[in-house]
Amino acid sequence: MLGIEECLTEVMAIPGALDAILIDQTSGTAVATGGGGGRFDTEKSAAGLSATLQAALDGISLTSPTGAVRINEMIITADDGHYLLKPLETVFDGPLVIYVRLDPERSNLALARHRLQNLSGQLMTT
Repeated sequence: MLGIEECLTEVMAIPGALDAILIDQTSGTAVATGGGGGRFDTEKSAAGLSATLQAALDGISLTSPTGAVRINEMIITADDGHYLLKPLETVFDGPLVIYVRLDPERSNLALARHRLQNLSGQLMTT
């Protein structure tokens, strides 16, 4: 099983990874960060990413026949990169979200998704 810092190191080793944040999904705070070079406010970013995931979950739940859904991953493509959000349940204090931004020119989205899936499995309890 990986620890938080080891997980973030592995996320940043994904080809084309520009920055990453491990987010406490309940509070929207950053647990750990990687890359980025201090170009953005980590806490504001973590809160915004958490709110984005929650808004997507709320919207999708409204269209679900059962009214309940679980997001396995969220991919957002933009001019400056591919954004991946991977919610997970961990042995730590509560639900976490792994976020990574990938360089659109140097990354392979399918490979990044695969690596993120493997990494998240090493943090999960179930």
